[in-house]
Amino acid sequence: MLEIEVNAEHSYQVAIGTHWQSELETIRAKYSKVTIIAPQFVVDNFDIPSENLFIVPDGEAQKSYAIIQSIWEFLGERGIGRKDAIVGIGGGATTDLAGFAAATWLRGVDWFAFPTSLAAMVDASVGGKTGINSSHGKNLVGAFYSPQRVVIDRNFLLTLSERDYAAGLAEVIKTGLISDGLILELLHAHPTVALARTVEEELIARSVSVKSRVVSADFTEGKLREILNFGHTFGHAAEKLSNYSLRHGEAVSIGLHFALLLSQDQAGLDISVVNRTLALLSGLGLPITPSNLNWEESFNVMLGDKKSRDGAVRFIGISEVGEPVWLEHLDSITLKSVYERMQP
Repeated sequence: MLEIEVNAEHSYQVAIGTHWQSELETIRAKYSKVTIIAPQFVVDNFDIPSENLFIVPDGEAQKSYAIIQSIWEFLGERGIGRKDAIVGIGGGATTDLAGFAAATWLRGVDWFAFPTSLAAMVDASVGGKTGINSSHGKNLVGAFYSPQRVVIDRNFLLTLSERDYAAGLAEVIKTGLISDGLILELLHAHPTVALARTVEEELIARSVSVKSRVVSADFTEGKLREILNFGHTFGHAAEKLSNYSLRHGEAVSIGLHFALLLSQDQAGLDISVVNRTLALLSGLGLPITPSNLNWEESFNVMLGDKKSRDGAVRFIGISEVGEPVWLEHLDSITLKSVYERMQP
């Protein structure tokens, strides 16, 4: 087992290669009451204890006002106190939701993240960002609230479809682009989902290490942490405008295309990095071109992004692999020209 430390408002470990059931039993022995939040798919496929179990819809549908209110009622009915805990077992949407429930119940109870998807393991479960979606955009209601521990059991990944696994690899590629070029070289040497699975432990460890370093240096996204949003500004717009029919990682893949072209135009990124990355994404079966997206709608959604300032959209770019830059004060005409270049 490998443990990677994250230093935020408190320090905690991301345990990679541990067994989720034994970890869960340890938690249940420590706390008087443990509420488990898990989606139906996880409940159907794994032996999740039924005591104090709150089942949520699959995917982004769980990150809503109605669901979080139902969780609060569930916690109240069971008398969950400050000495109790919440465990989120599921993909990134579930860990976002469980963490937000923990942050808001009694102004904060302990919580634990058990990510079951690759995207959640390398991104959503690490870093203490919790929240739900608004009709105005993704993750606009939330809190910075770190878990006590993140438990990564790769056995969960055996249930993932090739599509879902590839979606997680989009987040892995992002960490390679902003910080660790060896991640990209690993994937270029293993450019299919089947081959990537053979090196997944190293991919997960390297990706978590990138996120740990960034989050530990800037927990509340003062500036540095924004680099983790590379590809996400346009990606979140694509995800929302697809009514979440796109997997998060698929939307990020499209967003990476936009961010790479923007980086080429505005930060001097070499075209070889752009082309090589796009070939890698496409080879993994990920979409790189927005379909049925209207530019004006996309731009308006991006204006509501958390990184926007004073009515202007801000982006993270890279000048080369591992060298992020902040791209600000870009007008709609400039951004639209990038969007048009993405079209097939």
